[in-house]
Amino acid sequence: MFRYVLKRALTARPWALPVAPALQQPQPWLSSHKSSMRQFGYATPRTDEMLFNENDDTIYALSSGAGKAGIAVIRISGPGSLSVYKALCPTKPPPKPRYAGVRTLLDPASANLPNGNILDSDSLILYFPGPKTVTGEDVLELHVHGGSATIKAVLAAIPKCSTTGKVRYAEPGEFTRRAFLNGRLDLAQVESLGDTLDAVTEQQRRVAVQGNSGVLGKTYERWREELLLARGEIEALIDFSEDQHFDESPTELLTNVRRLVEGILHSINMHKLGSQKSELLRNGIRIALLGPPNAGKSSLMNQIVGREASIVSSEAGTTRDIIEANLDIRGYLCSFADTAGIRTESTGSIANLGGDSSPVIGAIEQEGIRRARQKAMDSDIVIVLASVEAVKGGGHQISYDMETLKLAAAAQQCLVAVNKSDVVERETLEPLIQGFKSSALGSVQGLQGAEPLTISCKAAATAAAGLTDPGGVHTLTERLVQSFSELTSLPGNMHHLLGVTERQNQLLFECQMHLEGFMTEAQACGAGREPDVVLAAEHLRLAANRLACITGRGDSGDVEEVLGVIFEK
Repeated sequence: MFRYVLKRALTARPWALPVAPALQQPQPWLSSHKSSMRQFGYATPRTDEMLFNENDDTIYALSSGAGKAGIAVIRISGPGSLSVYKALCPTKPPPKPRYAGVRTLLDPASANLPNGNILDSDSLILYFPGPKTVTGEDVLELHVHGGSATIKAVLAAIPKCSTTGKVRYAEPGEFTRRAFLNGRLDLAQVESLGDTLDAVTEQQRRVAVQGNSGVLGKTYERWREELLLARGEIEALIDFSEDQHFDESPTELLTNVRRLVEGILHSINMHKLGSQKSELLRNGIRIALLGPPNAGKSSLMNQIVGREASIVSSEAGTTRDIIEANLDIRGYLCSFADTAGIRTESTGSIANLGGDSSPVIGAIEQEGIRRARQKAMDSDIVIVLASVEAVKGGGHQISYDMETLKLAAAAQQCLVAVNKSDVVERETLEPLIQGFKSSALGSVQGLQGAEPLTISCKAAATAAAGLTDPGGVHTLTERLVQSFSELTSLPGNMHHLLGVTERQNQLLFECQMHLEGFMTEAQACGAGREPDVVLAAEHLRLAANRLACITGRGDSGDVEEVLGVIFEK
C-alpha cells in the first residue's frame, strides 16, 4: 500500500522541475536513467501558480522613505501601469522605456478641463515594460517633489485613474512577493533584501550583498533537483523491478546515491558554519568585561563606548547588574556588557591582593556575580581585567581573580588587559607583568601564551588632545577588531556562505537529519541486512522538501505560510 501511495504521489503530479545546468553534465549513474525519470514528471515548469493565485491588480506605494524630502518615489506595478500614466499625463506620450522624461501630473478628474488641477509640475517619469523589471511586470515610477502635500495628492489620484483592472495600494511586501512569483527573486534573495534594508553597519551590508547574489538559491535548487533525480531512480526500481531489467541492484544503486548524499552533507556543514558567522555579523558580537571589583571595567567600557554608560566609582561592587551598550566598531556591530566584579566572601578570592578581608557580599551582589558568570559563558569574546594595586607596607602588585581568568579561557576569543598601568614606572611595571604571566596566566589552560595588554583608563580620560593612543585603549580596540575578523572570516571562495540566514540554517539542519537517515539505510548492506529502499526514498523526499522551503520553489506544503512572514518583513 505504501508503495502504491508513493507511486501515485509521483505519477499524478501535474508539474515538474527544470533540470539545473549542473545536472546536464554527464553523470555516470544518473545520465543512463533520465529517460525513466520523465515518466515520473520531474522535468517541467516551476510551481509558483500552486503557491499563489496570480493577481491582476495594479498596485502602487510610496517606495522612498516617509516624511519631507527633496524627491519622493512612487512605484506602480501591474498591467494597468501604462493606463495610470495616460490618465495622469493625457497630453504627453509615454517616455521611451527605461529613459527618464519630465512631465506635469494632472488630477484624472480634471485632466481634460482647460484649467485642470496640477498635482505636480516637472515630475520625472520612468516606464519599465515587463518582464525584465524589479517585479517582472510593467512598472511605472513617479519621481515627484517630496513635500507631504504633493505626495498625498499624487497617491490619492492614482486609484482614480481609469484602467482595465483594479488599482489599489500595495500590501506590505507585495512588490517583493510579485518579484518572487514572477521568478525575479528566490526566497533566499528576498531574505537578503530584508537584511539590506535593515543593515546599519558595513559588515551587515556586506553580508546582505553576499546573500543577494543568488548563489545560495541556485545551490539549494541544484541539491534539490539532484535528490529528486536520485529518488526517482529508486522509485523506478521499487515499482518496476519485476517488469523491467535494471543494470543495478538495490545495493549498487543506493551505494551510488550515497556518494551524492555524502557530498551534499559535507556542503551542508560548510553552510551551517557560514550561518554561524553571519549571525554574529547580523545580530552583533557579544563582548563581556570581567574582572575583580574596582579593576576598572566600567571605566574601560565608557572609554570604548565613548559615553558614560556605566557608573564609575572606587567603591567595590558598584556595578551590581549587567549594563549593556551597542556600538559600531570598524563596521562590526558589538554588544558590550559591563558585569559585576566577581569576588567571594573569603579573603583569598582576589589572588595576589593582600590586606583586609573582603566585606560580606549581599544577596543583590551575589545575584550580580551569578549573572556575570552566565554572561561570560554566553559571550563570543571575553575581556578580562586585572589591575596594578598598591600593597600595604609599600610596593605594587597585580590584582586579578582566578575565576575570571578561567571563564575567559573558555570563551571563543579572549583578551587579557592590565589596567592602572600609570601608577608605576615602566621599569617597575615590566617585572610585574612577567610575574603575572608566569604565576597567573601560565596556570590557566588556554592562557599560557596570552600576552596581556597594559592600559590606563585614567590616562585615556585625562589625556590632552593630539595624543595617538592615550592609555593604550586604542591598541585594545585594534586587538578587538582582529578578534572580530577571526570569528567571522571565511575563505574567499566561501564568502557567499555569509548570506545563510538562521531560517535557512534550521531548514538545512532538518535536511541533514533526513539525509543521515538515508545514509543509515544505504549503509545497511554493509551491516549484513537488506536496505529498505522504500524508506530510503522517503528520506530523500523529505530532504528535498526542506530544501524547497529555503528557496520557495517546488512542492512544499508550508512554503505559503513562510512567504507571508518573510514578505511582511
